Amino acid sequence: MRSKNDMDLARALIFKALADPLRLKILRFLGEEEKCVSELIPVLKTVQPLVSRHLRILRECGIVSFRKVGNKKPYRVTDKRIIELINMVSQDLINNLSKYAEREFYFL
Repeated sequence: MRSKNDMDLARALIFKALADPLRLKILRFLGEEEKCVSELIPVLKTVQPLVSRHLRILRECGIVSFRKVGNKKPYRVTDKRIIELINMVSQDLINNLSKYAEREFYFL
């Protein structure tokens, strides 16, 4: 059983991995179905090394995994609840947090 400090550290690492717009896009596409890096490149409109680096970060946190199929590696989301977590950040929540941030910034 993990201690509360270990759980907080694990949560922080997961949220840190999610704290990049490109990684969120990757997860959105992988949430639909498995995809290889070569399939993600045109959709993300970026280069292979960058996509591979972001997939490595997500893989190291356990958010995505891959399997070997010949010379290809299709990636997938390991637990669909991560997609649900991302989708919980709705437009309404974003608007409310933005209002709060603007108000706090104004008083600094």
